[in-house]
Amino acid sequence: MSGTDEPRFGPWLPMRPAEVMARVSDLAALTDGAVRVLAVDGRSGGGKTTVAERLAAAIDACAVVHTDDISWHHSFFDWTDLLIEHVLRPVGRGEAVDYRPDAWQERDREGSISVPAPLQWLIVEGVGAARRELVPYVDAVLWVQSDDAIARERGIARDGGDEEATRFWDEWMAAEEPFLEDHRPWDRADLVVNGTPPAGTEGQTIVVSTAAKR
Repeated sequence: MSGTDEPRFGPWLPMRPAEVMARVSDLAALTDGAVRVLAVDGRSGGGKTTVAERLAAAIDACAVVHTDDISWHHSFFDWTDLLIEHVLRPVGRGEAVDYRPDAWQERDREGSISVPAPLQWLIVEGVGAARRELVPYVDAVLWVQSDDAIARERGIARDGGDEEATRFWDEWMAAEEPFLEDHRPWDRADLVVNGTPPAGTEGQTIVVSTAAKR
């Protein structure tokens, strides 16, 4: 939480992923057949991917899209239009997605960003998933709060654990902190999860807030 005035949430209550999704569903109830979008936002290294994957595994007809795949070799945070045009709008029309961003093609990255249809839930996971430009496309927001030191250790280890990884982390955080302070996604959170939970609860999804914002 360094560099921002993000509040400290708590106390923390362990919950099963299916219970979390039941609460999210109550907040994002739409007409039958509509695809609902859950934004899982939080700081780099804070546990967003783990939370998103656990939630997706707990329900049927759910897919996860990572903003890191949209932004890969494109821009740290200037990727909103790509996500909206190539993922969120097609999914909202009930269409499947099979998207290869230009950077993937230019660098011969294998595979694609794929979302099947029909679908009940789409989870968009990443730093900025709940940014203000995406509010019209998102039905619920989950903010993953994390301990700065643990998130830093995780992030550097994830990227190789060497000096280059440390330099990249510092470069990323120099952009991430002002971005989050500007967008303040925690203010839009319907649920808050602890991405660096206390010892003994690492296998649980931990929720603190169920306040509906819409």
